[in-house]
Order: sequence, then C-alpha cells, then structure tokens
Amino acid sequence: MCSHSNGKDRTESKPIIAVTMGDAAGVGPELCLRLLTSRKLPGRAIPLVIGNAVVLERVARAQGLKLPPRVPCFTAVPESLSRPALLDPPDALDGSAVVPGKNRSACGKAAARYITEAVRGCLERRFAALVTAPISKKALNMAGVAFPGHTEMLAALTHTQSYAMLMYSRDISCAFVTCHRSLRSVPESVTAERVVEVAKLAWDNVAILRGRPPRLCLLGLNPHAGEGGLFGDEERRVLLPAMKALARRGIVLEGPLPPDTAFTPQARKRFDCFIAQYHDQGCIPFKMLAFDSGVNITLGLPLIRTSPDHGTAFDIAWQGKVRPDSFFSAYELAVRLAENST
Repeated sequence: MCSHSNGKDRTESKPIIAVTMGDAAGVGPELCLRLLTSRKLPGRAIPLVIGNAVVLERVARAQGLKLPPRVPCFTAVPESLSRPALLDPPDALDGSAVVPGKNRSACGKAAARYITEAVRGCLERRFAALVTAPISKKALNMAGVAFPGHTEMLAALTHTQSYAMLMYSRDISCAFVTCHRSLRSVPESVTAERVVEVAKLAWDNVAILRGRPPRLCLLGLNPHAGEGGLFGDEERRVLLPAMKALARRGIVLEGPLPPDTAFTPQARKRFDCFIAQYHDQGCIPFKMLAFDSGVNITLGLPLIRTSPDHGTAFDIAWQGKVRPDSFFSAYELAVRLAENST
C-alpha cells in the first residue's frame, strides 16, 4: 500500500492523484465529475481523471456538472498542473455510442487502458496515488482482459506476488485470504502460507492507518470455526499453524473465531481488522456497516491504490442517483496515504 512513488518531484507542487474513470457505462463518469467539481475535497492534492472526454461531456451535460479542462500532454503531465483536470488517452472507445447500464467489450477495453496508463504514471512517479472508479468484470472479460477484477490486474501490472484486498472504514475493516474465486475453490486455496501473508500485510498497513499496532481477528472457515473438527478440519490443520507462525514473527491475532459471532458490536470494538477466509465472509458485514464510507485498498503494491467499496451500479448509471461518499472517502484516504509515504 505504501509506495516510494510520491508524485512530488516538482518543486513546491502538490501531489497528483490519478483517478481512473472505470467502466464508461457505469457510475464512474459521474463519480469522477462530482469529485472534480467538489469543494469539500482536501486541497493538498490535485485530482487528475483519466477517462473518455466524450463520455464525461455527455454525463456532465445530463447532470448539470462542469467539465474540467483537459491536460494537453498525456505521457508527461505538465508541471504547472494546479487544479483538477482531465486526461483523455486514446482508448478506441466511441463515447457517443456508449449506452449507460449496458456491458460492452469496448467499455471493458477502455477501462483496462485507463488502469494501465494510471499505473504507469504511478510507477514513473508522475502520480502520487491511484483511485479507481468501478469497472465491470463482465465487460473486462468480454474485452479479453483476463483478470477477475482490479486487484488481480494491478498485481500483474506491477509484478506483485504478495498482495491482498483490504476493505477499510473507521468502524470495521476486513482483509481477505481469498477473494475473487468460486466458493468451491476456497478451501484448497486457504493455506497456512497465504494466511500468514495476508495477516502480515494487514498488520503492517492497518498499523499505518490506525497509528498503532492493530488488534487482528482471524475468522474460521467453517461454521462454528469447525466445532472441534465436527464441521471441517481447516481450523486445526491450517489456521492454527498459521497463527503459531505469525506469533513467532511478533504478530498476535485472536481466533479462529466463528464468523457468525465475530462481528458483534463488542467484537468490533475489540478488533481493528478481521482476516476473512473468502470474499462474502468479510464483504457482507462490511457493506452492511460501511457501504457509504468504506474504501477498498490493495495491500502489497509498489503504489497506493484505493477505490470505493461498490460496483458499477448499472441500474442507476448516469441518472444522478449515485452517492459519492465512498468514492470521496477513497480519494481522501489516497491523499492521506500519499502524504504519509513521503
């Protein structure tokens, strides 16, 4: 999560935060426009949206929002950038033909292009952090982009082997041992090595976010955390050895706890982060409690990446109904992390 790339090589300049537009047919364009025109964002950084200008112009007209000026040069952001702006890379997307709420391969291909160029800018130290608007996994697949989501694509683009997804808010945080995979494949993917890897990433990064050593809770895989082996042996065979290995590294976490009782109000006060074994085990309670404020952070990358905790919301795309709270939270957290990385 914390990167050496700070985007502040220019004297007295503010860090530039790259913001990808996401899927053109989703709520990403509106979220980006609301971000660029908001007066409530921290003035310590400059947001630069990477997306399709025609799509953004269409959404801006429909929603009565102002379109920011374009940056004329794509490969080298002008040193004089001092206010929110738009970067419009060649993406082969006909913005006039985009239909909101519809999966299209062209939208998936364009979304991948925005991500690729934003990552390149971060690695080249032109951008201090990356905030990603939602993409459609279906459109990505239709475009032949062989990644199940942002997290895996970002890891591949940065050649990162050890990474994990963290859903973060002030009230609840969850890191995931497995993420975008079928439930059928989860048990064989939960290994002691992977649990150690994710717990260490969570420990290191939540400590930065909280400003102190975090209190971690390891969730069991099976109902009632296996009930002593009656409902599965992964807790005894995989999770307990992982906890012992972590203890030898000075990382102490409680568990394995039954997932159905781990998220009580009392438990949430005790723990700073829950280590979930699979996607829905952590995402369901997280989104019930922090849907409008939660932030998705990719741990382990050589750059800072945050995202809202929701998807493309095709059913309300381009209608002015999307709440930007989570997107704004993602941006504000990216700015904070970029400042801490300098």
